Amino acid sequence: MAALAPRFPTDGMKFLRALKRNNRREWFQPRKEQYEALVRAPMIAIVERLAVDVRAFAPEVVVDPKRAVFRVYRDTRFSGDKTPYKTHIAASFPWRGLPRGQGAGLYFHVAPSEIWIGGGIYAPETSQLQALREHVATNYRRLRSIVESAGFKRMFKTLEGERLQRVPRGFDKDHEAADYLRHRQFLAVRELPGPLAVDARFYPTLLATFRAAAPLVRYLNEPLTGLPGPRQPRP
Repeated sequence: MAALAPRFPTDGMKFLRALKRNNRREWFQPRKEQYEALVRAPMIAIVERLAVDVRAFAPEVVVDPKRAVFRVYRDTRFSGDKTPYKTHIAASFPWRGLPRGQGAGLYFHVAPSEIWIGGGIYAPETSQLQALREHVATNYRRLRSIVESAGFKRMFKTLEGERLQRVPRGFDKDHEAADYLRHRQFLAVRELPGPLAVDARFYPTLLATFRAAAPLVRYLNEPLTGLPGPRQPRP
């Protein structure tokens, strides 16, 4: 697979570095076609390949090349940073049956300095977070079996995300899942060096990372889709 695997061209990373130095409309607009050819088109090719390969381990994930890739334009309305363009390219893959932007999913972005690959839920609404915590409280052994598995630890080391200092109200502070219940975000995160994006190993690495994150994403979406999950294993 490595020889034929999609990746970014070296010139695409050069373009993003130049964009970071020249993040202005008057610089970008005459070069927009270069961006489309060197950065966006390779990203679309990667997503098209993922649309086929992800089905093997996560058919519930929606991989739509027309909708997955984020636009280059930044939303500057509520930001102190008024630079108009993103200096990375990103794509997200939601869970089938949930509204766009809801629930847990897969995501990656590529910049010249870093690659970020992962899965999970970043900003759950209050009702979603409550449902997640109730799910964790009654199915914590399954969560533990996912995040403490050898494959998960090898790929991500640990479950990440913002956490409260104390167990939230309504849950026993001595609950066996106390550490998990304090989570406000549930994330499997892998950060890699940017130069990997132009290497033949990039796509196999991306796919393997998504494969490792998929069980966590599936677990997190169970209480949000209303679908029953597997039975809680006995202690």
